[in-house]
Amino acid sequence: MATPHQSGKFYGPGGLWKPKKKQNEAVVPEGPLRDGDKLDVEHVSNTSLDGPDASKPARRRREAPPLVRDLAPQERARLEKVLVKKIDLRLLPMLILMYLMNYLDRNNIAAARLAGLEEELELTGTQYLTCVSILFVGYILMQVPSNLFMNKIGKPSLYLPACMVVWGVISAATAAAESFGGLLAIRFFLGFVEAAYFPGCLFFLSSWYTRKELGFRTAILYSGSLMSGAFSGLITAGITGGMDGKRGLRAWRWLFIIEGIITIVIAFIAVFILPDFPRTTTWLTEHERQLAIWRLDEDIGEDDWTGSQNQTFWHGMKLAFQDIKMWNLMVLLFCFVASGTVTNLFPTIVGTLGYSNINSLLLTVPPYVLGVITTFLNSWHADRTGERYFHITLPLYIAVIAFIIAAATIKTAPRYLAMMLMIPGVYTGYVVALAWISNTLPRPPAKRAAALAAINAVSNASSIYASYMYPESAGPRYLVAMCVNCVTAFIAIVAATVLRFTLVHLNKKLDRGEVVEGAVAVGEAVPGEAARKGFRFVL
Repeated sequence: MATPHQSGKFYGPGGLWKPKKKQNEAVVPEGPLRDGDKLDVEHVSNTSLDGPDASKPARRRREAPPLVRDLAPQERARLEKVLVKKIDLRLLPMLILMYLMNYLDRNNIAAARLAGLEEELELTGTQYLTCVSILFVGYILMQVPSNLFMNKIGKPSLYLPACMVVWGVISAATAAAESFGGLLAIRFFLGFVEAAYFPGCLFFLSSWYTRKELGFRTAILYSGSLMSGAFSGLITAGITGGMDGKRGLRAWRWLFIIEGIITIVIAFIAVFILPDFPRTTTWLTEHERQLAIWRLDEDIGEDDWTGSQNQTFWHGMKLAFQDIKMWNLMVLLFCFVASGTVTNLFPTIVGTLGYSNINSLLLTVPPYVLGVITTFLNSWHADRTGERYFHITLPLYIAVIAFIIAAATIKTAPRYLAMMLMIPGVYTGYVVALAWISNTLPRPPAKRAAALAAINAVSNASSIYASYMYPESAGPRYLVAMCVNCVTAFIAIVAATVLRFTLVHLNKKLDRGEVVEGAVAVGEAVPGEAARKGFRFVL
């Protein structure tokens, strides 16, 4: 018989007494599991350990809610397919439209340059380039706080449209700028408010879709930015040709007024369409809500957003910054965006081909259209195959070739070929890399929100210096810019390769039943497919 010792431990004839593991019960070790520990779990019940540790309950086995558990597999698959389509129709069209305006309002200054902005405001030297760059200072400062705040309040349906109204007003106010100082201030505050949208959307999508669905949906979202590049050229060409001088205003002023008003109108409509998170939304039936929550739980082995009281700012940031995978992803995305900064002044680059302003604006459209097509196809195939690395790196090799061609020749045909390949080469893999963030850092939500915002903020830091690599005097080859873009594209390939080796190593540890920080250990996952296979990082 075990007897208590003054230390509080129990001793029997054979020494220190230890509880026996009962049938269908797991003995949970004291303290948190660390990297390399193994958890012996056959079945994890709700029963506590016997003896002195009875006050410490064993880890609970997660079970599907009744409305989901009672479904036959075929019926479950059918209902989930219907649910995903319903989510797609509710979220994606409005998010794409909002992101189209977000990117349009941010980058229309490049098209406005060809519509008379630089001449009328009498910008000299690098003043125009400074106005392009200053937006990203505000953009970087606000991203992490904004994402953590949205995660805390749990109301993206109100928060994102509210930010959109504000940036629409600021964008329209650009038309009132009369000097370099005024334009500079407007651009800074525009970036400060616009920062909320893109990382917020990435986090928002990852709260509704499983890992295998996220890549294609991220591509659909990002298609908004690529389409905005095409629309920007068309809209500016139309306004320049038909409204320049109307009511005494130059075409570039009309450009900001019209696009700003459209942004505000769309924001008010979005309030009535966008949902919140699956657990708190009101437009799903109870059956659909339980299925929406459970399929995310089943995919990762952990519930997602459960309430604002569980979402802490500093804890999420701490978890994200302690994870080496986040820093690897940060290098990858920084180099992606650095290579893609060519789009910040794309109309200027195309203008060096020697065509008229209107024709140059029209020539910016085909590269973006091709980028939309390749991005959709690549992301669809990445989700279908469950593969990330080659869908990220292969397009980057095309980008490297495009930058080399652009730097090596001044002939019109090969240079426009390079321009056609630059945008697809960078952004085709970029959207898959964005999905790789949520695949690699899935839970808890506060950590994912902080990581998405931090990575997006740092990656956009390249846009602060990149504009200065494109002075008009460097045209038409822009040798320094093209060489830098080529190098950063190659570094992105290296970063993706390092991350893949890291994830392969972690998956092998999971195969052995070892606990890996940020993953669900084998046997600890939820019932069904996740329980049989356990969590694995997407490669």
